[in-house]
Amino acid sequence: MASFHHTIKSGKKGSATDHSAYISRKGKHTNRKEDLIASGHGNMPNWARHDASEFWRTGDKYERANGAVYREHEIALPDELTHDQQQELVNQLVSGLVGNKPFQYAIHAPKAALGHGTNTHMHLMYSDREDDGIERSPEQTFRRYNPTHPEHGGRKKSSGGKNRMELRDELIATRKKCADLQNAALEKYGHTTRVDHRTLKDQGIDRPPERHMGQARIRAMSKEDREHYNAHRQQFA
Repeated sequence: MASFHHTIKSGKKGSATDHSAYISRKGKHTNRKEDLIASGHGNMPNWARHDASEFWRTGDKYERANGAVYREHEIALPDELTHDQQQELVNQLVSGLVGNKPFQYAIHAPKAALGHGTNTHMHLMYSDREDDGIERSPEQTFRRYNPTHPEHGGRKKSSGGKNRMELRDELIATRKKCADLQNAALEKYGHTTRVDHRTLKDQGIDRPPERHMGQARIRAMSKEDREHYNAHRQQFA
């Protein structure tokens, strides 16, 4: 049954290359390749058009010390949809969430640690460095933006200059957009299930939110504990 899960993370300098390999199941992460359904990238500068990892490696090297090299949306995809329908939804999510910014995505479908089926989800890495049409070298791309002479500085970051309230409102709007796209896909393919981006409290539901357990913690649970946990979850399904 579809449920809403959407987290937004940031990756500091030095972490992007490995995370790119992780979501694409490359390098030391190839042992997990069986759960990779699809992957892709886009909006890269010419020097990284054919290899997204080159963009992230360059960001890890040249981004300022306290800067985020990437942001990431991690989004659960409705199990009611087929893989082709999920891919269609992912294409819409990419367009709606990152626009013309450089991005890389991957769809993972590992077996659910609890219960049956799969835990299908998308990782969407993207850069805040907006494309302004100016050709820059790899090093210059990640320099500080020069508002007076943009051609002499790096690409401008879209994340700067926002206060806490603006960031909160932007987050809520982003989560709503994500839910709206999922619900449109569910409706298109004849499913009555819907997801809701709001908190349980805002939905008028009086129960504590389900805590994300994590694969390692679930594997450490006894069979009896898993059965008890699953039975508890079914009460609120």
